[in-house]
Amino acid sequence: MPTADEILAQLTAIARGEIVDAVLWHLAIAATLVTIALGWRPSKRVATLLVTAPLASVAAFAFAYGNPFNGIVFAAATASLVVLAVRQPAAPAAAGPRWASLLGLAMIAFAWGYPHFPEDRAPIAYLVAAPVGLVPCPSLALAIGGALLAGGLERRAAAILAALGLFYAVVGVARLGVVLDVGLGVGAVGLALTLAGARSPGTRRRRARPSRRTPGTPPPTRARPA
Repeated sequence: MPTADEILAQLTAIARGEIVDAVLWHLAIAATLVTIALGWRPSKRVATLLVTAPLASVAAFAFAYGNPFNGIVFAAATASLVVLAVRQPAAPAAAGPRWASLLGLAMIAFAWGYPHFPEDRAPIAYLVAAPVGLVPCPSLALAIGGALLAGGLERRAAAILAALGLFYAVVGVARLGVVLDVGLGVGAVGLALTLAGARSPGTRRRRARPSRRTPGTPPPTRARPA
């Protein structure tokens, strides 16, 4: 198993070696946010596929740079989310609670300027070339932020993202010493709370009440005791 220093060196190599891809990811995020601000509302299927895209990208870079663990984990998550996405209806994704939308925007901002790995570059580089879409933590923050904006997505898809986010946040802080990844943990917990809210008794469908008697029809007769 690689040491913490070896893992950090590998993630740094991805972040510094794939600057062009990082810039392209920033352009894609900006374009998506602008279209949403202009009124576009993706379907639940499309929203799930959008939050899956950065995970697929992380899997590809992990395999390319010799990290089979991250490659397998993110490839499996990608496959699971794609399967769940194609089963989603074409209805537009509905926004969740206001706090979830605000947290979602905060997570996207966190992912956009994630500053840990390209430390030898000018601060302005973080605004256009932070390693979102390249390494796990900012990419998960982006996916979780998108899920929060979309109202949590499908329950199982949200659970996968929340679990992955919490796992990589703990690993980042406890094993790699990246205290910044506490932010990812906050987003993962927030997404988990949307799951808990969706499953709470107050949000479940109420049982159907007996239909009222149509005016003009006699009430049902009750049998008299013999």
